[in-house]
Amino acid sequence: MPDTPAPTADPAPALGLAVRLLTAWATEPALRTAPAALPSDPGIPALAHVVAGYGVPEATGAAARAVAVWAGAAGRGPAHTGLYDGGLSGTLVGLRLGALLHPPLHRAADRLGDRLVEGAGARRWRREGVRLADYDLITGPSGMLLALCAVGGDVPAGPRLEPFTAQLGALCDGDDLGRLRTDGYTAHPHLSWLQGRINTGMGHGVAGLVAALTAALRRTGPEPTTAAALGRAAGWLAGQSYVDERGLRTWPGAATAGPPPPVAAPRQAWCYGTPGVAWALWDAADVLGDRAAAEAAADAFTTVAERYDEGFHLSGDRPGDLLGLCHGAAGVLALAEAFERYARLPAAGALRARLVRRLEDGLGRAGVREGWGPDLLTGAAGALAGLLTAGYGGSRAWLPCLGLR
Repeated sequence: MPDTPAPTADPAPALGLAVRLLTAWATEPALRTAPAALPSDPGIPALAHVVAGYGVPEATGAAARAVAVWAGAAGRGPAHTGLYDGGLSGTLVGLRLGALLHPPLHRAADRLGDRLVEGAGARRWRREGVRLADYDLITGPSGMLLALCAVGGDVPAGPRLEPFTAQLGALCDGDDLGRLRTDGYTAHPHLSWLQGRINTGMGHGVAGLVAALTAALRRTGPEPTTAAALGRAAGWLAGQSYVDERGLRTWPGAATAGPPPPVAAPRQAWCYGTPGVAWALWDAADVLGDRAAAEAAADAFTTVAERYDEGFHLSGDRPGDLLGLCHGAAGVLALAEAFERYARLPAAGALRARLVRRLEDGLGRAGVREGWGPDLLTGAAGALAGLLTAGYGGSRAWLPCLGLR
């Protein structure tokens, strides 16, 4: 595996922030019982796993205590099976990552993995008039598939993944991906814009589905049906790109009837826009052996790396919007590092260095509490894990939760 160039700065400040977050979370019940707290989210064990990997005794002790507290509540919260929003697939990932510090958690992970796989065979995911939970990465089978591929062990054997790959493959049985047109959101207060449309993003759209099928193929080896579905999904997604007024090759949030207007959208992040979509396409092309598609995806990311404007592309009032993995700098940092590492993209390395500095400054000013939760996608735990991994060579074991590796 190619190596990312060694970081030039000292990881101690970021590691110190991570230790303070883990310590506060483990010792102050109010941080764990806030209305928005998600006890099953993998953020705390993911950060603890990264922190323990540095081998600093004080840091490892704080990580172990945090995982022990997290494990005591794991599995509570929303009763769904997704990877995020407190779902049980996220709990599975957290148990596996936490087992580095508490090996008995592997037994709990084995039982939960069996439960998720056996339950999937009886599920009735829609294949017409789909909702997000019928396919997406946050609460649907794409995220469950990523979780099972991430955790290692015996769970991800090919036949065990079949309920998930079959559902995603069935939704990609036509070149137009017509089965992925969403329904049921006409009156939804936040998702009415998506009614009858196909989402392109990583969290709720085709990019996340592409990432999940890519991970399955890497895990199981060549499988013609899955590879064909992946090829159709990636081909459709590549065809939705356009060049905006800032010169970025990018993607609309959902497919449009005609060419999208070239007005630049502020959000260029893991969840929407070029960073996440381009990575999903590059990684799919890599596993399928499609060099031309890989070059096109790398070229698209280069337009962002060369034109990324923190003042415009990082927007919002909350730390999670500016610094988090889903919307903010930490997610773009993780994606830039992936393009630098695997695609050998020079522009990605320059963007990575800029975003390391940005995150160090932002996390230092925002602190690790200040009403900011510890979840992985939008919380301080995810932002710190992204900084430590992509900036300072920390463990990569949690990255499959983002469709990375």
